[in-house]
Order: sequence, then C-alpha cells, then structure tokens
Amino acid sequence: MSTMLRTIEFLGLSLWLGSDVFLSFVVAPGAFSLLGSRDQAGAMVGFALGRMHFIGVVCGIVILVARLLRTRTFASLAAPAALCVVLMIALTVVSQQAVSPKMAALRTQMGSIQATAADNPLRVEFDRLHQRSVMLETGVLLAGFAAMYLLVRELAAARK
Repeated sequence: MSTMLRTIEFLGLSLWLGSDVFLSFVVAPGAFSLLGSRDQAGAMVGFALGRMHFIGVVCGIVILVARLLRTRTFASLAAPAALCVVLMIALTVVSQQAVSPKMAALRTQMGSIQATAADNPLRVEFDRLHQRSVMLETGVLLAGFAAMYLLVRELAAARK
C-alpha cells in the first residue's frame, strides 16, 4: 500500500509539472504564433490556464492526502516536499482567484488588448497583472521541481 501511495504522490506531481511545462512552452507560444490575433491567443491561453489551475489544485490535494495516508501522521505535511506542494497550491489559487479574474475584467473593458494602446491605463494594469501571473506560474514550476527533488531524496533515504 505504501508503494501505491508514493506512486500517487509522484504521479500527481508529474501530471501537475507536465501540464505547467506543456502550457508554458507549447500551448502559449503555439497559440500566439498560429492563431489569427493576439486576442484569440490570449483567450485560448486563459482558458487552458484555468483548466490547468483546477487540475493542479486537485493534484496537490491528492498528493497531500496520499502522503497523509502513507505516513499516517500530520507531521509529514511539515516536510519540505509537502511544503513545496502547499506553496504550489497557494500560488495557483492566488493566480486563479485574484489575478485571472482581474485580467478577464480588463480584457472585457478593453474589448481588444491588441488594439489598446500600450500607455492606456487599462492596458498598463493588464500588462502588470500578466507579469504577476507569469511570476506566480514560475513560482509553481520552481516549487514543483524542488518538490520532485525532495520526494526523490525522501525515497532514496527510505531505501537506505
């Protein structure tokens, strides 16, 4: 049972990291290079980002529950790998609940981001929020890589 639960931890983290890498390095650049306008590409990436956030939070919860079931102690949630997953969940929720809705509202107010002047206050705020979104996603990715390393290190230490 312990092996199965550890597998679920690794699988959940792998799915989350893989979806983040895929969106960041395949979907977003592809949308902006292939779709007819930056507005369409942004809408596509925003849609995918919302779905990825949902999947990420679900994966994070599954990882933490599997860890609790495997270790049978709440203290295991204070281990560095688990704290990285908690950080990933927190950053994802902030992005989805605080940043994405504001960006969507600004997108609606502007009508077209592409047609809005770069010095327009709405566009300036949108660009600022976009940078915040990128920083949050980068944080999720880095925390995920750290969590993977720490999970591997835990496994290696347990096998000694």
